[in-house]
Amino acid sequence: MVKPSAAKTVTSLVVDKDTTKKTVAKKKSGQNRRKSRELAMKAIYRGMLNASEVSAVLRDMTEDPDYNKADEVYFKHLLNSVISHASALDDKMAQFIDRKITELSPVEHAILRISGCELMFDASIPYRVVINEGVELAKIYGGLDGHKYINGVLDKMAADVRTAEVEQFRA
Repeated sequence: MVKPSAAKTVTSLVVDKDTTKKTVAKKKSGQNRRKSRELAMKAIYRGMLNASEVSAVLRDMTEDPDYNKADEVYFKHLLNSVISHASALDDKMAQFIDRKITELSPVEHAILRISGCELMFDASIPYRVVINEGVELAKIYGGLDGHKYINGVLDKMAADVRTAEVEQFRA
C-alpha cells in the first residue's frame, strides 16, 4: 500500500514532468519555426535565382540538413503562401523600399517576402516577432548592414498593414 504522503510526491513529480515537457515543446516549436523560415528563405532565394518549379525547390529543401529540425507543416505553408502572394507582397514592399525591387539583393528580397507574408497574412504572429525573425535571418544570410535595412522596411510595413497593433504597442 502506498502512503498518502508518497502519493502526493509522485503526483507532484508527474505534474512537474508534464510541465517540463510542455516548456521544452514550446521552446523546440519556436526553433522549428525559425528553421522553417530559414528553409523558406533558402527555397525562395533558389526559386528566384533559378526560376525553379515549386516541386523542384521543395524536393531540394528536403535534402537540406536543417529540414528535419524544421516544422515541416509551417515551412510548406509559409513557402506556398509566399509563392501564391508574391505579387501582392512585392507591390506592398515597393512602397517602403528606396530602390526598385529588381535592385534588392535576392537574399533581402526573399527575407522581405517571408516577413511581409507573415505581416500581411498571419495576424497570429505578433509584428515584433515577425520583424525580429526577419532581422535575424538578415544577420545570418544578408550583407554587412542588410539587417538594418530589413528592420527599417519591415517597421514601415508593419505600421501600414497592422496599424492598430503597432499603435497599441507604441502608445
